[in-house]
Amino acid sequence: MKIAILTGAGISAESGLGTFRDTDGLWTKYDLNDVATPEGFTRDPALVHDFYNARRANCLAASPNAAHAAITRLMDSAHSVTLITQNVDDLHERAGCAEVIHMHGALTRALCAACDARWDASVKMQVNDPCPACGAAATRPDVVWFGEIPYHMDQLAEAVAEADLIVAIGTSAEVYHAAGLVELARAETLELNLEPSARVNAFQTHRFGPATEVVPTWVDEITA
Repeated sequence: MKIAILTGAGISAESGLGTFRDTDGLWTKYDLNDVATPEGFTRDPALVHDFYNARRANCLAASPNAAHAAITRLMDSAHSVTLITQNVDDLHERAGCAEVIHMHGALTRALCAACDARWDASVKMQVNDPCPACGAAATRPDVVWFGEIPYHMDQLAEAVAEADLIVAIGTSAEVYHAAGLVELARAETLELNLEPSARVNAFQTHRFGPATEVVPTWVDEITA
């Protein structure tokens, strides 16, 4: 079976990485217009780097959970699985997933705003860090901000169009491009989430509960 999986922040929440909607999380301490837009980076790059340095530190301190491990088991099974994530953490990779499509980039990568070069980010990035390719002090996290187009959209659309089953895990599916992937579905659709998402009616089947419980249970069933 060809399976396309879309994961969101909810799959990493039990690893200690907060979602946008956490009432006391890192996101509540910043205005998203200041730290997650190209305009915010232009206004105050130091603030943006401080924010992503904190996110990177949180990510490095976290560990993959049972839901990440279950998806790795599924990818190692007889099924053909395309794993797409909205997350910028590397917990899927650290759980053993060899191929992960990061539609919103990755905290572990850096991008030059001047020449578009990309490389492995240092743990702490700073405003004056030079680009290793062109030397410009225009380095930024290689993450997709609001107003920017997610990565690999053609590849993602193809994977969804060819899938026999599309599974959304821990995502609200409210962000436009992720929601568009779900709407492209011509196959069976399944939502695994803590609670019903805003697009619950877009899915044919649902299972609700903590990701560390519902994801391993589903994987056990489909690989049996």
